[in-house]
Amino acid sequence: MTARVQELLERHGRAAAVYQAPGRVNLLGEHTDYSGGFCMPAALSFNTLVAASPRSDSLLRMHSVDFGEWAEVNLRNLQVPAKDAPTKWNFYCEGVAWSLAQETGIALKGADLTITGNVPLGAGLSSSASVEVAVATALLGIAGQTLPKATVALACQRAENGYVHGSCGIMDQYISACGVKGNALAIDTRAMTAELAPIPEDLRLVVCNSMVTHKVAGAESDYAIVRREVEEAAHAMGRQLRDVSLDELVAARNTMSDEAFHRGRHVITDSARVVRGVALLKANDSAAFGRLMTEAHASFRDDFGASCKECDLLVEMALELEGCLGSRLTGGGFGGCTVSLVKADAASAFAETLQAEYKSATGVVAQVFICEIADGAGKV
Repeated sequence: MTARVQELLERHGRAAAVYQAPGRVNLLGEHTDYSGGFCMPAALSFNTLVAASPRSDSLLRMHSVDFGEWAEVNLRNLQVPAKDAPTKWNFYCEGVAWSLAQETGIALKGADLTITGNVPLGAGLSSSASVEVAVATALLGIAGQTLPKATVALACQRAENGYVHGSCGIMDQYISACGVKGNALAIDTRAMTAELAPIPEDLRLVVCNSMVTHKVAGAESDYAIVRREVEEAAHAMGRQLRDVSLDELVAARNTMSDEAFHRGRHVITDSARVVRGVALLKANDSAAFGRLMTEAHASFRDDFGASCKECDLLVEMALELEGCLGSRLTGGGFGGCTVSLVKADAASAFAETLQAEYKSATGVVAQVFICEIADGAGKV
């Protein structure tokens, strides 16, 4: 039993089962998942832990160790918060219960939950999806029920869309539920299927947190605005961007705003990069895959307009360091983390130097992690 699990059980204070769900880093295919396209995330060893005990009533009592707060709701009287209500941590938990009941008809039981996580908040590593999937896995465990992992992911996405009012696609919840150790997943978000994309053992994913935070929830978040621009492009084309070629988008450029055109061009090209990337990884062409990641950053920065000067600087610095094959901003954008593909024997020096150079340039001490690729959600 790890020290984190032991500490969680001690805080919970009664006999409990413990469940976990990981955060993720995305390698290719950003903002493609709500267009039916392809994306390539990997689950990380950063995760949310939930200690769960059944209750004899219908109350869901939640304790966030990290926020030092308690919340309580009756599962028989869940009310969707107003769209303009400030987002609270417990909404992600309540929303999962609401969604599971709505989508599956499963009669959930009351439960005491104690929750803690080490996924950096607001860094683009899907801390919210990690909470949702961990809580869903715990509530199903308490109810003695199982669901296909893709179904759990869809229920958690619905919780974030319909209860928290965040405009996320399916990628984050899918990889948190379905991740496979040692592999990224090339996800077809329309078919809800995935293909293994093996990361070679002589490479490491190095994640660097710029310490520039972002938010996803809310109608006027940067994420929501660019999503509307993507949807404008799809509306102009009359179908999902998954089904639109780049030539077709260019031919229809005058039917949409300039912003929608550029957002659409990024989505189309980045989805195509996922397909190319799977083939490169299976062919063990790591150098070409790294170049594809760097190309994806340029698209995210220039066409999607979702980067920031700090993340651009981190990518530029990373590409100058020994052993780095590629680097890009990962996640929803507008801050958060970069991910770099680095040779294993250079990873430690790379991480140390990148942190030092970023501090020298900005005065900010970035968090840098040499990451392990983990399995998806389950009982600990």
